Amino acid sequence: MVAAPVGAASVPDKGLRSNSLGLLSNMAIGLSSTAPAYSLAATLGGVVGHVQGKAPAMFVVAFLPMLMVAVAYKELASDTPDAGTTFTWGSRAFGPWIGWMGGWGLAVSAIICLANVAEISASYLLRFVGLTSLADDRVTVVGFGCLLIVAMTWVSYRGIVVSERMQNALMSIQFAVLGVAAAAALWAVYRGTAGPQAVRPSWDWLDPTGLSASQVAAAVILCIFLYWGWDACLAVGEETKDSSSTPGRAAVLATVVLMGTYVLVAVAVQAYSGFGDSGLGLGNTDNHDDVLTVLGRPVGGAVLAGLLVLTVALSALSSTQSTVLPTARGTLAMAIYEAVPERFARVHPKYLTPSFGTVVMGGSALAFYLTLALLSRNTLEDSISSLGLAVAFYYAITAFACAWYFRRTLRRSARNLLLRLVFPVLGGVAMIWAFAQSAVDMIAPDYGQTVIGGIGGVFVIGIGMLVLGVPLMIACAVTRPAFFRGRTLPCATASDDA
Repeated sequence: MVAAPVGAASVPDKGLRSNSLGLLSNMAIGLSSTAPAYSLAATLGGVVGHVQGKAPAMFVVAFLPMLMVAVAYKELASDTPDAGTTFTWGSRAFGPWIGWMGGWGLAVSAIICLANVAEISASYLLRFVGLTSLADDRVTVVGFGCLLIVAMTWVSYRGIVVSERMQNALMSIQFAVLGVAAAAALWAVYRGTAGPQAVRPSWDWLDPTGLSASQVAAAVILCIFLYWGWDACLAVGEETKDSSSTPGRAAVLATVVLMGTYVLVAVAVQAYSGFGDSGLGLGNTDNHDDVLTVLGRPVGGAVLAGLLVLTVALSALSSTQSTVLPTARGTLAMAIYEAVPERFARVHPKYLTPSFGTVVMGGSALAFYLTLALLSRNTLEDSISSLGLAVAFYYAITAFACAWYFRRTLRRSARNLLLRLVFPVLGGVAMIWAFAQSAVDMIAPDYGQTVIGGIGGVFVIGIGMLVLGVPLMIACAVTRPAFFRGRTLPCATASDDA
């Protein structure tokens, strides 16, 4: 099978179910993939640990390059609404080698994320039903997590419509509970019933000045994890109504919704908890693993506490399923263009999903999860800290691909200059800076919870997973030479009238 060269109006039909998703459904998949409740629970404490009360400012700082990268995605998707996203656009702009590694970066981030969200979902579901002792048992949690990966892979296998309905329900629950919890916390603070540890919100919390470069980089790389996932909107673009415009709008809107949610919750949590080093205080490192559900009972009693535990569990569960979607479709596109074995191009005749790619994605996440779980829980936790490296890597490729691909159209209008050059380049530079600064910091043995060969385990996992793609790419180049010679997906430039 040889794919025809792709152009602005020529994207190969991949056999997916077209016109299945509207704007809200597309947004739901992107928002669910970010797992906002789980992401906040797992990351807010770490951000506060790096920048103290300026966590809300970091959410805004990280939002700006995310928005710029989302604009780059939107522009590229309007020209070529392809399920391969970074792989396809990177290959068209910079050639097969960079494009392939961009696709690998997306796959790596998904595999790392799946292993961790499965663990979280299993643990919190057990806690919610009152099985606290089992939630602390490693064998039970790992076994249940494996079952959840299998179950969510099956849901993805069954079709995009089933996935969409599930994501709509889970997303609605997440944002409703987060909104109620934040409002209840702020209400208690302003009424003076939150306790002596509470503090009134300050505008200084939104001021990012006064921090070192390492502090900002460490916080931003964590915030990248918080925002990561919205690009799932683009991966299901070929299954969305009006595929040249709806996915891009959904991606931009999703980042805006996430920023507003994160800032609101961060302000509420900081105000209610305060910054003391005991009790509910954010200076108490015992709270950093999950500052969100720790507040549930003090803020709203047993009901809100239970709802927050359930929300984090459902958030992680929805991300487990929605993360499979873009990666399986990415490998489908890579197979269509002959960049990976042809088996990945198989589409189920009834469900119209990338059947082989979905199963392989689930199996890879399962293997990665079991490997790290057997090593130690600390290794698994360090892997999620490394996720931002892979995300920043492939986001940067996409951003620069936009600027280079559209270079001949920049003089047509101020709009093109801003949205196709200025925003993408600034977003790409920010991603490279966050990647480089964080990688340098992560080398230190005391960064994270593990040390491998005298080097921080976070660095080894993050960089090691990316480097692993090089021999795999070379193997594909040997066995699938047409793509790597530019025959199936040649370099291209948008025409002046684009």
